[in-house]
Amino acid sequence: MFEAFLFDLDGTFADTAPDLAAALNRLRSDLGLAALPAARLRPLTSQGVRGLLKAGLDMQPGDPDYAQFHDRFLRYYSQDICVETTVFPGIDELLGGFERRGLPWGIITNKAQRFTLPLLNQLGYAKRAACVVSGDSARRAKPAAQPMQMACALIAREPTCCLYVGDDLRDIQAGRSVGMATVAVRYGYLGDGDPIEAWGADHLVDEAREIAALAGIH
Repeated sequence: MFEAFLFDLDGTFADTAPDLAAALNRLRSDLGLAALPAARLRPLTSQGVRGLLKAGLDMQPGDPDYAQFHDRFLRYYSQDICVETTVFPGIDELLGGFERRGLPWGIITNKAQRFTLPLLNQLGYAKRAACVVSGDSARRAKPAAQPMQMACALIAREPTCCLYVGDDLRDIQAGRSVGMATVAVRYGYLGDGDPIEAWGADHLVDEAREIAALAGIH
């Protein structure tokens, strides 16, 4: 029986892709370019700003205007951070099951704290989470072990007693690096790298509600 449950944020806990796509399309509008379909951008959301700027503007770090557009993207996103973002189906019921049993749950994300906390607050989960570890909370972000270790310290649980849920290879690598059991979710963004079956996760699920069975909540 697991003693705590930890989640990646984007693509695992919350569907943030629509608002991130909207920020990118505001940039494209600034340049007189047509909006890109959100469905085209969705798989790249787990790659963060770098992946979205590459897909939407063919920009990458080192390009002359990259820093300017990177900062403008984040400004646009912060202005409309929770317009269409929602938690994935089954997440709220899952968390309720944890809470009724006194089991802590938390967030470990590579999203910067200045976005993580306002987003969780607007979604209504900031005060319910036992810990929130953002991309700039620890010395290094996932797939490094430090964020996972920090979360365990905050909730006073050993990593081997925790289950970590993610939608990116880095999530699984980070969880495994400290001995956590890992779950990869097929409903997430998944990126454009190796298929989810090759990540080495302990469990694969199609829906958030399937995590309840792994947690012993029926």
